[in-house]
Amino acid sequence: MKAVAILPEIQETLNKDEHHPMYGFAVIYSQQVEWGDMDSFGHVNNVVYYTYAQNARIHYNTQLNLFNEKTFSVMAASSCQYFKPVTYPDTLWIGVRIKKIGNASVIHEYTYYSTAMNTIVASGESVLVYLDKATGQKKNINETKRAAITAFESFN
Repeated sequence: MKAVAILPEIQETLNKDEHHPMYGFAVIYSQQVEWGDMDSFGHVNNVVYYTYAQNARIHYNTQLNLFNEKTFSVMAASSCQYFKPVTYPDTLWIGVRIKKIGNASVIHEYTYYSTAMNTIVASGESVLVYLDKATGQKKNINETKRAAITAFESFN
């Protein structure tokens, strides 16, 4: 059984087009572009994409119940590549998935799709490391969570 965390209007679009660039993501987060997200150059500022990725990542982790009272996570690395400038008004669909599961870390992959331009406007990655709240030491991803992620992503 594959859990899907996609709004019905997005799912309807994907059901009509299996070649859509967002097809195949277990989680697609809908992010409204706000007027204040733009900078003096008239497009969404580059650092705002990291906030968008954070929103999508939190949504993803919530779907899998990866937050708990004994574990927290820290960002070890993040990157974003920009393909087209985004302006207000727009809605971005941010596909997020786990690209790799490590011992105590995961690599998230992000694809930003502009509904106004009907194209991918950016992509990114982040490395999240899990730590034990009591000790501050790395905390391995247990088999239950690893299996949940794998099933959620339909990895082979």
